[in-house]
Amino acid sequence: MPDGDLFDVAVVGGGVVGCAVARRFTLDGARTVLLERGADILSGASKANSALLHTGFDAPPGSLEVACMQAGYREYLEIRERLNLPLLETGAMVVAWNEADRERLDAIEAQARQNGVDNVRRLTPAEVLAREPHLAPDTHGALLVPGEHVIDPWSAPLAYLTQAVENGARAIFNAEVTGGSIDGSEWALQTSKGPVRTSLVINCAGLFGDILEQRLLGSAGFTIKPRKGQFVVFDKAAATFLRTIILPVPNERTKGVVLTRTIFGNVLVGPTAEEQDDRDHAGVDETVLHTLIAKAVAMVPALAGMPVTAVYAGLRPASEKKEYRVSADAERRWISVGGIRSTGLTAALGLAAHVARLHADMKQKKDLQPLKNPVWPRMTNLAEHLERDWQKPDHGDIVCHCELVTRREIEAALNGLLPAGDVNGLKRRTRAGMGRCQGFYCQARVAALSEGRLADPLAVGACHD
Repeated sequence: MPDGDLFDVAVVGGGVVGCAVARRFTLDGARTVLLERGADILSGASKANSALLHTGFDAPPGSLEVACMQAGYREYLEIRERLNLPLLETGAMVVAWNEADRERLDAIEAQARQNGVDNVRRLTPAEVLAREPHLAPDTHGALLVPGEHVIDPWSAPLAYLTQAVENGARAIFNAEVTGGSIDGSEWALQTSKGPVRTSLVINCAGLFGDILEQRLLGSAGFTIKPRKGQFVVFDKAAATFLRTIILPVPNERTKGVVLTRTIFGNVLVGPTAEEQDDRDHAGVDETVLHTLIAKAVAMVPALAGMPVTAVYAGLRPASEKKEYRVSADAERRWISVGGIRSTGLTAALGLAAHVARLHADMKQKKDLQPLKNPVWPRMTNLAEHLERDWQKPDHGDIVCHCELVTRREIEAALNGLLPAGDVNGLKRRTRAGMGRCQGFYCQARVAALSEGRLADPLAVGACHD
């Protein structure tokens, strides 16, 4: 529970954007607290995405979205080695599967160049197949975007918040903001973990951002309309058939279904784009999943019969408008960061810098002094193409054999500065239970190691070891 002192900034929401914002303000010298309603970070929209680092080649020209994506892209590349964040350099191809798609590539290329992505180039059908020989032969060409890459969607936000906490920030979980009021220059927030005093509130509540704004300000400037995306994850053997991100020619509503390798050695296809009202639950549908598999096989016929390791669904916090919904209210010392859809993983660091500038423009009394020598924590690497902990000595033995997770990795995730708060948080930090057997063989061991440490703990005798 907070100690009663006054924070400079309270960030509400522990998704990727909230973690990045907390990091930015902490490094800028603000006394920062992050409030998350879940038991761990990434409990909402940020837990499920396609994990791509985007260049912004197809974002609306001149938009806040493209500016934040490209700023975030640059900063990720600048800091990733210091934080030990992986990068799988794949490039991407926007593939035309028919003549109508091919005709639209001209406009996509022009938009990319307008957005400053000048290294794109057109590929003939023969060049496409030379780059990806397992791709279906009926392609009509493609636009190559060399700068599109794959990253770890979970270690990045964990690194952002870990660095914030290492440098003095507070992170409070199971702390839903239930109310609050402002008196002059100070907010008094009510949370399920007790009161919090702060000079500024930054709304990064994702799927509940409009509800938070309505709850604390009396009205909301945007309306969240959850959009569900379903995904299929193929077995790691599938990665031999693909080295480039395969993007579809997008339409007005969605960027379409992507086929890509993951940082963890699998192949991913998705997402769908399905509107729904429920903000908490994203179920999978067998018919839709079979459709995704069929689309993947149509693009890469060698995937036919390839085992599926996992299926999942996530919700994107879309709003009634396509653009980001970012606004500042200096009088009420409030900044909202809403409507951040699928590009939020890339844009998070850029959004954080943008929000810091909005705060500076408020000209509040306290001048922040950036930290001179901040701590730079290093994340555990889970990327398949880089050295893993199981390849190093004294790891304590392998607990999850599907994903080669060591006892040392699990213990570090349970005992770290930001320990896993629930089972899913432990999975995201280690990948234990996320492989071929989905935890059938390792769940009992993981349960024993994490006994008494997690919300909704695993049953010790649930599965065979």
